[in-house]
Amino acid sequence: MFAENKSEVIQKVRNCALNMRKNLLKMGLNAGANGAHIGGSFSSVEILAALYAVIMNVDSHKPLAENRDRFVLSKGHCAMAHYAALYECGFLTENELFSFEENEGLFPAHSVMNLEKGIELSSGSLGLGLSFGIGSALAAKRKGQNHIVYVLLGNGECNEGSVWEAIMAAAHFKLGNLTAIIDANKLQLDGDSSNVMKMANLSAIFKGFGWEVHEIDGNNVEEILDVFSDLEHEEKPNVVIANTTKGKGISFMEGNPSWHHGRLSQEDYEKAIAELEAEGNAI
Repeated sequence: MFAENKSEVIQKVRNCALNMRKNLLKMGLNAGANGAHIGGSFSSVEILAALYAVIMNVDSHKPLAENRDRFVLSKGHCAMAHYAALYECGFLTENELFSFEENEGLFPAHSVMNLEKGIELSSGSLGLGLSFGIGSALAAKRKGQNHIVYVLLGNGECNEGSVWEAIMAAAHFKLGNLTAIIDANKLQLDGDSSNVMKMANLSAIFKGFGWEVHEIDGNNVEEILDVFSDLEHEEKPNVVIANTTKGKGISFMEGNPSWHHGRLSQEDYEKAIAELEAEGNAI
């Protein structure tokens, strides 16, 4: 996994995550009165940075390559974070990135399928991405292809019954080439997820369905890299339960459900950028 020195790889992902957060703030500011899904995007930054900077086999110059790994964004609310990751690895230009939420643009608040730009699925409705990922993984298995399908879900999204039907199917079809990642930031639009729809222990549930289960700090780059380096892609599908903080990296956003979707003022932007600049100096 680590062609470079491990510490250099960790630094590479941290730098990517920092760049993504800065760009996400600019995207949010540009969105103006439309607002943006900032909190859940920030919680998933390290996961996406690690996937695109190190883990996945993707090439912006060959976006349709049959052997490419597939990333499926089921957690559609963090499309802007996905765009920021795609920009970091060359799928999007700067102009395209900052056209986020422009009228009639290609990059709205919920992404629209565009394989040339690395977007495998339209993500307007939640609860569908895992089923799509299962179809992709099953097709690859039947064709004898060895790429991996990664699906990012939100913990609130796991309230959807379609997710649980998909979890059963993935184990039934022995899709070792499928990895689900749950961005478990414990919050959703209506507040604390345990109050909206209390769920039993996710690790125990997935294990009971026949998945290989891995639980990590989803904002810790080293833990993310370690778990993906150690995954075995045999018969059981993998799930990585990534415990994260909504709004991670910005003091006034962290753990604040009002930033699930919020309007970023110039003052908010400048305060947040100052925090990130201080973090960048410390990296």
